[in-house]
Amino acid sequence: MLNDKLKNYLHLHFLVFIAGFTAILGKLITIEAVSLVWYRMVIAVIFMFVYIKIAKIDISIKRITLIKFSIAGVIIALHWITFFASIDASNISIALAMFSTGAFFASFIEPIVYKRKVIWYEILFGIIVIIGIAIILKTEMKHITGIILGIASAFFSSLFAVLNGKFLEKDSATKISFYEFLAGVIFISLFIIIFGDGFSIEYFQLSSQDFIYLLILATICTTYAFIASVYVMKQISPYTVVLTYNLEPIYGVILALIIFPQTETMTPSFYYGALIILTTVILNGIIKNTKAFKNKRTQNEKFV
Repeated sequence: MLNDKLKNYLHLHFLVFIAGFTAILGKLITIEAVSLVWYRMVIAVIFMFVYIKIAKIDISIKRITLIKFSIAGVIIALHWITFFASIDASNISIALAMFSTGAFFASFIEPIVYKRKVIWYEILFGIIVIIGIAIILKTEMKHITGIILGIASAFFSSLFAVLNGKFLEKDSATKISFYEFLAGVIFISLFIIIFGDGFSIEYFQLSSQDFIYLLILATICTTYAFIASVYVMKQISPYTVVLTYNLEPIYGVILALIIFPQTETMTPSFYYGALIILTTVILNGIIKNTKAFKNKRTQNEKFV
C-alpha cells in the first residue's frame, strides 16, 4: 500500500502529465484554434457548474469583481487560442518551448501588479531566456509564426497567473475559474459572430473523433485538473508544486516525439535552446521558492 504522501506526489505528476497531454490533444483535434477553445470552455463551464451545485459552493459576486474576473477570462481565452494556434502553425515542441518563456514575462508583470521592485536575477534570467530563443530561431525560422504565437501565449499565461494570484487573496479558486471561463465563452462567441461565420449548423457538426478529444480536453485536462490541483496544493508545499509543473513542457515534448516522430523531431539547436529556457525557468522557481520559505520562517520566528 502506498502512503498518503507518495500518493499525493504521484497525483501531482499525473496532473503535470495531463497538462503536457493537452498539447497532444491540440494536435489531434482537427478544428481550428478559436473553435477548439470555445468548445473547451463551454464544456468546462457546464461541468464546473455541476460541481458547484453538488459541492454547494457560494458563487455570489459583486459587479466590480465580476468585471475583473471577466478581463482575466478573456486573457485565458487568448492564451489558449494562441497556444493551440502555435501548434497548428508549427508543432507541439515549438509551442511548449515558447510557453516556457512565461517566467520571463512574469518577472516584469509581477512588479507592476504587486508594486514591487524588479529583482536583478530576474533580469539576468530574462536575458538568458532571450539567448535560448535566439538559438532556436537560428535554425527554426520556418516556424517563426508558431514561435511568435507561442511567445504571445506565454505572455497571456503569465498575465493571467499573476492576476489570478491577486484574486485568490479574496475569493475561492472555484468561483474565480467559473466566472473566468464563462467570460471566455462570451468573448469567443462574440468574436465568432462578429469576425467569423457565426454559429451555423455546420459549426456544430463535429466528427466523433474530435468530439471525444474535446470531451477529454474539457473534462479531464480542464475541469478535473483544476479541481485536483487545488486539492494537491493543500497537501504538498507550493515549492514542490511549482517545480514539478515546470516539467510540463518536458512531458509534452517527450509525448510528442513518441506519438508524432515525423513532425516533432527537431534540430539539435532547438533542443539546446529549449534546455537553456527550461533550466532558467527551474532555477528561477528554486530561487523564488527558497526565498519565500526563508521569509516565512523568519516571520514565524518573530512570533515564537
